Amino acid sequence: MPKAKKSSRRKKFDYTQNRKKLKLKFKKAAAPRIECAQIRNAWDDKKSVTQNLKEMGLAFDPNRSLPIQKAKVTAVEAGVSEAHSTTVKKPYVLNELAAEASLPSKNTRTLSSDMIEYVQYMIQQHNDNYKEMAKDEKNYYQDTPKQIKRKVELYRRYHPEEYAAFMDSLSDRK
Repeated sequence: MPKAKKSSRRKKFDYTQNRKKLKLKFKKAAAPRIECAQIRNAWDDKKSVTQNLKEMGLAFDPNRSLPIQKAKVTAVEAGVSEAHSTTVKKPYVLNELAAEASLPSKNTRTLSSDMIEYVQYMIQQHNDNYKEMAKDEKNYYQDTPKQIKRKVELYRRYHPEEYAAFMDSLSDRK
């Protein structure tokens, strides 16, 4: 097998590269990206991960922060273990994380527009008769009555207002 062309050449120093910038670039790339904005803002690069997290009131090792208690614990020992708690220097991080966690999550579940159209067509044509829906010519994927019922239930659950408005419009027509 032939050698690569440049493998036998001697190494030359590249004077066009800024070594200081390269070092900073590699250092930045090697450091992990902290996704959480609260932790990223409070992070101190000069300290270790354990020290940073301890200052924020977070635990690096859950086994050390909450050790398994032995069965025989006297009242004197329990008081001693409580006295060893560390002081939190950056409590605002914990407060911000707790506030973010308490926010209600947005419901992102939805159905495709094709699926909604399909379900509306089936309900419009056959009401609640799933056996007839299964025999319909628009049932391209040959869904069984149970599968169609499941799709109708999903539509009802994911889009309750739209479903209610659709059912009202159907009852108005009749």
